Amino acid sequence: MAKDKSLADLGDTDLRERLGEAKEELFNLRFQLVTGQLENHARMGRIKKEVARVLTEMRAREIDAAEALVAAGEEVAD
Repeated sequence: MAKDKSLADLGDTDLRERLGEAKEELFNLRFQLVTGQLENHARMGRIKKEVARVLTEMRAREIDAAEALVAAGEEVAD
């Protein structure tokens, strides 16, 4: 996976697409591992970290959106 953009710069749809690609690659790597075709075992670790990074960014955005919603609700209540 190319790191042409940081994850924070990507849109939500791009993040979901990147997550799907990373999970698919991880599935393929696991399949290669089981069949004995995997040559570079370090790639599995890199892809797992990529999945974790994308999920972390998605969760951070979810939390920010929820906090903004709560803050907007508090402003209306005042």
